[in-house]
Amino acid sequence: QVQLVQSGGGDVQPGGHLTLTCASSGFALDDYAVGWFRQAPGKEREGVSCLSENNDNTVYAHSVKGRFTISRLDAKNLVYLQMNNLKPEDAAMYYCYADAIVPGYGRRDLWGQGTQVTVSS
Repeated sequence: QVQLVQSGGGDVQPGGHLTLTCASSGFALDDYAVGWFRQAPGKEREGVSCLSENNDNTVYAHSVKGRFTISRLDAKNLVYLQMNNLKPEDAAMYYCYADAIVPGYGRRDLWGQGTQVTVSS
């Protein structure tokens, strides 16, 4: 089955760090742009970070620049979001996604199941 499976997340104190992982199942990630979104209670889903399929372009939301790092390990079909110096406003449900035009298929746009990040003292 073609899907994204997330792991990680948890409860950390302000200033702490956490790494989220997203793994593709049923397809290879090397042709996909990847990224992370998050949604806090009462807010719309917002983009956190995106990384191009060839690893040459990275975008971060202003609120996380300098604190979060997106990376990919295509050989293992993995995407990471390393989060440092976490703030209470970072608390949200985080979602991984992958997007590509697949030859012989068309556009494939996949989302992970979400993982909760809580930041509290």
